[in-house]
Amino acid sequence: MASPDVSIVIVNWNGRQFLDACLNAVAAQEGVEAETILVENGSTDGSAAYVAERFPWVRLVALQKNLGFAGGNNAGVREARGPYVAFLNNDTVPDRDWLRRLVAGTGGDETVLATSRIVYMHDRGVIDSAGDGMLRWGGAFKRHHGGRVETSPASGEVFGVCGAACLIARRVFDELGGFDERFFVSHEDVDLSYRARLRGYRCRYVADAVVAHHGSATLGRSSGSAVFHGQRNLEWVYLKNTPLSLLVRTLPGHLVYTGAAAWHFGRAGLLGPFLRAKLAALASLSRVLRQRADVQRSRRVDASAIWPLLEPKWLSTKLKEKRFDLDLAGEPPPR
Repeated sequence: MASPDVSIVIVNWNGRQFLDACLNAVAAQEGVEAETILVENGSTDGSAAYVAERFPWVRLVALQKNLGFAGGNNAGVREARGPYVAFLNNDTVPDRDWLRRLVAGTGGDETVLATSRIVYMHDRGVIDSAGDGMLRWGGAFKRHHGGRVETSPASGEVFGVCGAACLIARRVFDELGGFDERFFVSHEDVDLSYRARLRGYRCRYVADAVVAHHGSATLGRSSGSAVFHGQRNLEWVYLKNTPLSLLVRTLPGHLVYTGAAAWHFGRAGLLGPFLRAKLAALASLSRVLRQRADVQRSRRVDASAIWPLLEPKWLSTKLKEKRFDLDLAGEPPPR
C-alpha cells in the first residue's frame, strides 16, 4: 500500500488471547485504505511471534519494555504513514464499517477528532463509552456509561475522545506533541482532547461507528494500579489544562470532589492507592506547572469557550458510573 488513508495503531501488552478477534475485524474493514500497526509493548506471552506468523500484513513495532498506553501509542504513530491515525484497544472488535464512519465524522479545519460508540462485548446493548466528558470540578467520565443503546445520544460534538477507539488527524496529533508519556496509562486521552480543545479543535461522537469492547482487560476496573494512575493523572489533567480563571472558579469544587473520592475509595478498601496517587501528583507539581505554562501559552481559545463543555452535575454523574462498574464487576457496594 503506497499511501493509506488511515493508520490503525493497536498497543498490546500480554493480550494474545484478544488478538485473533481484533485483527480479523480490522482486516474486514470496508471503504477505507488502512495500514495496521501493532505495538508489542514488552509482552511476555509470545504475542509478537504469534502476530508475525498469523498476521504477516500487520506492521509490528516491538518495544523492549512496557511504555504504557501513552508511550506505546506514540511509538506506533512514529511509524504511521496515513493522514489520520486511529487508536484501537487490543480487546476490541470493530464493526466492518467502523473506520469508514469514523473518518466521515471528521471535517474541516476544526473537527479533527472523532470517537466511537463503544459497547460491551458481553452485551452489545450496553454502552461503555459515547466519548469522554470532563467535569467542572476536575474529573473525567465516560459519556452514557452503562446506558442502553436504544437510549443513547445521537452523533454530535463532545468534549473528547475515548482512547479505546478513536481517530485524530495526524497533523494535529503531531502539533500537540502526542500523548503525554508521563501518564503511562489512564486519562492520556482526556489530556490530549483537552489540549486540542484549548487550540480550537473540536471532537465529534459518531454513534454509528460501533466497537465492541471487553473493557478494562489490562488494568482491571478496581485494581490498586487503576486507582493510582487514574487519581494521579486526573490531577495532572486538571492542573495542566484548566485556564486560570476557571481554575480559580473551580478549585473549591475540586477539593470537595477530591474529598468525595477519598470517601469512596476508603469504603472500597483502596484508600492507600488513592493517597499515594495524590502524593505523587503533589511531588510532581513543579514539573506540571512548567507543562501548564507551555499549554496555556499555546492556547487559542478563551476560557469562555471551555466552560460550557464542562459537565456541572459531578455527583450524579460519578455515582451512576461507579454503581454500574460495581454491578458489572459483580462486587457488592462498599459499606
